[in-house]
Amino acid sequence: MALHFYDERAGEVVPGDEIVLTGAEAHHAASVRRVRVGEDVTVTDGRGAWIVGSCEEVSPQRVVVRVATREDVPAAAPRLVLVQALAKGDRDELAVQAATELGIDEVVPWQASRSVSRWQGPKAEKGRARWATIVREAAKQAHRAWIAEVSPVADLAALASRAQASRMLVLDPTAPGALTAIETDDARDLVLVVGPEGGIAPDELERLAAAGAERVRLGTTILRTSTAGPAALAILNAKLRRW
Repeated sequence: MALHFYDERAGEVVPGDEIVLTGAEAHHAASVRRVRVGEDVTVTDGRGAWIVGSCEEVSPQRVVVRVATREDVPAAAPRLVLVQALAKGDRDELAVQAATELGIDEVVPWQASRSVSRWQGPKAEKGRARWATIVREAAKQAHRAWIAEVSPVADLAALASRAQASRMLVLDPTAPGALTAIETDDARDLVLVVGPEGGIAPDELERLAAAGAERVRLGTTILRTSTAGPAALAILNAKLRRW
């Protein structure tokens, strides 16, 4: 399988044009992935453009790809959105990385009341930017034509508002209904909400339920915050027949 790279200008090219990878992407291609002149690669703009081309020039500063074919991959419907509560260590980042590989379309960092990690002031944008980098790299690893958006950190009020406009599924091990039992014929966004290490607080569950969210469970065990979202996404991918 051809190696896969990202360039925001890929959506502007047609067969016969060239794409020039520079900066970190060129260094990664030449020095880390060690592509060679004449080797075929794929490139995306992260918005559906899927470019196949051959490397005509390779150096750590500049990689020139001659475009052979272009395909425009449509966006997935319904969109899958992961609301991931901030967690200590790298558990939230592990969840975001795996969710990207599994096909998530948007990631929403959530400052839950029980989140040990706190994104406040300049740290909020720094954290969002780090998650965006994780998402981009995971999307390249998974050979995705679409790279998920990472939204600004949300509070409970923002989630409640979102629950009114989408189908929100809150992962709760005490919920009466299982995720595997839900129907997936709804055209609205499917929004998965994953709590922090200590779980989602009762008042948060009540607020989201009042806004229209559904509580669902994954099984009889308690999963870590880094595991719950990817496990739920695997179920939804199967139910939506994407797998």
